[in-house]
Amino acid sequence: MIQVLIVDDDSDIRDLVSHEVRQQGWNVLQAGSDEELTVLLRQHTPHIILLDIRLPDQDGLTIARRLRAASTIPIIMLTGMGSDVDRIVGLEIGADDYVVKPFNPRELIARIKAVLRRTSAGAMMPAPTSSPRHDCRRFAGWMLDLSARLLTDPDGNPVSLTNAEFLLLEAFLDAPRRVLSREHLLERTHSFEADVFDRTIDVLIMRLRRKIESNSHAPRLIRTERGAGYVFDADVERTGQRRSD
Repeated sequence: MIQVLIVDDDSDIRDLVSHEVRQQGWNVLQAGSDEELTVLLRQHTPHIILLDIRLPDQDGLTIARRLRAASTIPIIMLTGMGSDVDRIVGLEIGADDYVVKPFNPRELIARIKAVLRRTSAGAMMPAPTSSPRHDCRRFAGWMLDLSARLLTDPDGNPVSLTNAEFLLLEAFLDAPRRVLSREHLLERTHSFEADVFDRTIDVLIMRLRRKIESNSHAPRLIRTERGAGYVFDADVERTGQRRSD
């Protein structure tokens, strides 16, 4: 059963969204503040969080940064500002999507479903490793286990990826040394129905570079092709790896 956590200090909005969520047959949790959110997260692990950017006791962006540092639960930011600055900052800290108030409840549900499809409704990582052989990709000493959704660095240390970062890296590893357009990468990672702005993929590229490049300001793996898109400039080996529980 999908569980949706709504964090907004406006009780009318919480009630409206809760009604739409229950219409989908999903469970609902509600919080009107950061304090209430903290209490709920001690007791529950929701599949997705709808987080207002303005709360009475804490800024939503600060909360999102804290949540992303501790888990990979998908986050959709709810903002009444409608400015690119808020959206860019939200994406930079790891939010999966954003919805500008006032919003159409049906659009919000569509966006929730889109995020859940991308995450297979599995918010917490690492994924179960019951399969005896996993589909893996090796590149420049790194390994991405597609079955477990797990990235390890050349020293064998796990590196946490948000769902959008995982899908972006997967898209690059599927087509190494080929120019991939922003439109193609958007389709692979977000599939927004509307309200896409130019910086979305650029921000996501920046986030991934920070994690896999030795110097994100002089990237060697993910190169920018001016006016065309991006290229993953490394050989990729497809392997199957046995894992023991």
